Amino acid sequence: MDGEAAATVQNGPRTRVLARLRHRFAVAPWGAAAELAARAGYMARGTVYLSIGLIALLAVAGAAPHTRGAVSALQAWSHWPLGNALLWLIGVGLVGFAGWRVLQSVFDADRQGRGPRAWVNRAGQAVSGLIYGSLAVSVFGLIEALHDLRHIHEQAEVRGGVAQIMAWPLGSKVVMAGGLFILACGLGNAIRAVVDNFGSTLRCAPRALPWARRLARVGYFGRGLAMLPAGFFMLIAGWDERAVEARSVGSALWTLHALEFGDTALALIGAGVTAFGAFAFVEAWYRPIRPEAAFIDVI
Repeated sequence: MDGEAAATVQNGPRTRVLARLRHRFAVAPWGAAAELAARAGYMARGTVYLSIGLIALLAVAGAAPHTRGAVSALQAWSHWPLGNALLWLIGVGLVGFAGWRVLQSVFDADRQGRGPRAWVNRAGQAVSGLIYGSLAVSVFGLIEALHDLRHIHEQAEVRGGVAQIMAWPLGSKVVMAGGLFILACGLGNAIRAVVDNFGSTLRCAPRALPWARRLARVGYFGRGLAMLPAGFFMLIAGWDERAVEARSVGSALWTLHALEFGDTALALIGAGVTAFGAFAFVEAWYRPIRPEAAFIDVI
């Protein structure tokens, strides 16, 4: 083992990630660039969820105004020095993450195979790619809106989109199906928090795996709970054929505020969403990402 390799092993997994990226840029620049984009995407996703979770916790404590969703939470960054630059980085990172989801779902970059469970996972990754790609577009729209001194009203956009779908033939059924899908995703995340190993997709020091698993369980459970109110209101909007009843995730969560123990529920969900954001940074460092595996079968 040469001196550089020995130092890499001694300094741990984080150093190995950086050393491998430097080596790959030298021998396979396109693969290394794709891996770097995917890792930046995980960090961008983490920043989004950290923003939502932390602002939710501050809002419950009365230290910050409540926001109505992911884009509104990110809008808070615009008031900070270099906030627009950070929003650009988040938007570009989300584009990278959406591209990684394409490699996972369409080209099976994780080598999940073609079994029933693999197809379900890949379908979920495809939907995730669409969601984060749309969020990236929204972030870039937010940057433009801030530049033009306008504001994006996320709740109004949700209701406007639902109203357009309602105008389709069987549009109310489509909205109800969307609500059921969101509910299923929320329940799926909560169930995954209990049954998934999480450590199997990480390459980090053994002593770090237990806390990474706990962080993932708290995060996925909180993320799952956060989806349930939005899915419920979407289902009701389709059932009553009233687009005004549809709510974004942030707006749906804020309805808990009026309920008994609602602030406690909001605080727990906020903590869970924050944990999910933190786990995304863990994945950015320690998840094996091999974009070139997506093209093995093609080649």
